[in-house]
Amino acid sequence: MSTAEQILALVKSHVEGDDKRFLSVASQVAAREARQGHVNVAAELKKLIERARSENDSFTRPQFPVQLTLGTPQPKGELSHLLSVTAPDARLSQLVLPEGIENRLRRILTEQQQQERLRQYNLVPRRKILLVGPPGSGKTMTAHALAGELRIPLMTILLEGTITKFMGETAAKLRLVFEAMVVQRGVYFFDEFDAIGARRNASNDVGEIRRVLNSFLQFLEQDVSHGLIVAATNHAELLDPALFRRFDDVIEYQLPDEALIERILKERLAPFDTKKVAWSKVVGAALGMSQADVTRAADEAAKHAVLDGHIRIDTPMLMAAIEERQASRA
Repeated sequence: MSTAEQILALVKSHVEGDDKRFLSVASQVAAREARQGHVNVAAELKKLIERARSENDSFTRPQFPVQLTLGTPQPKGELSHLLSVTAPDARLSQLVLPEGIENRLRRILTEQQQQERLRQYNLVPRRKILLVGPPGSGKTMTAHALAGELRIPLMTILLEGTITKFMGETAAKLRLVFEAMVVQRGVYFFDEFDAIGARRNASNDVGEIRRVLNSFLQFLEQDVSHGLIVAATNHAELLDPALFRRFDDVIEYQLPDEALIERILKERLAPFDTKKVAWSKVVGAALGMSQADVTRAADEAAKHAVLDGHIRIDTPMLMAAIEERQASRA
């Protein structure tokens, strides 16, 4: 391989985050220098290559490829089994939330957007957020919207890749995730957080779970990265009390009341003629449903109208969609 080809191969492997290929080509360059009598250069190259290989254990060092475009960075090595990376385009305005929750989320966004200004006065922006509430109440969509508003990637932690049965391994993987937070700013989303944060004195507790929780508490307290850490759970009662003190904000979601159900339905069905909808009857029927199910019921009624070739939605259509959603959840 010529010198020009080696340079191209080095740059390409670096851009693609292929460390193995990069070091292989670098070894070829070192060998070529040795053959040409450049002993000192070859020795220095070999020393650097050996050092890189010793430090390049993907289980102990987070890896993201170099970004030369505006595309979303994808994790490499062991980190690729721990994080799912997306670039959400959701916005907070697309969520129908109680005013109190929306105001708290906007405060988080403002502090994130103005964090440099806050840090000038030794103030730390809110960035460790715990969301609790029933399934379908908007917790996951909140994480997507926060990432979309801040224009940073959403890094969803893959629990199936993080939590293992081997002693000490889960904590080591959590450490890798927290190290990644320093490398790449993003919204790091721990869904089903009770799998990590369960009470340490639970009756079915085992030593490994205690160690995982203790490690998480330590990592969370020591974290100084500039992104957001968002944890969500449907079972706040299972969480260890020590966790609540480590988060900057704990936001509680509830099933929607009558006013919120009506807002969800009307906003979702805004493109349609709903003059003949008896809203009090429809809203009463939907009480006890989650935001997600109310939204899906509205979508089902909308699809029915579109496929029937009109834009009018009436009470029977909405009632049928609501009853179908309720039956599917029974």
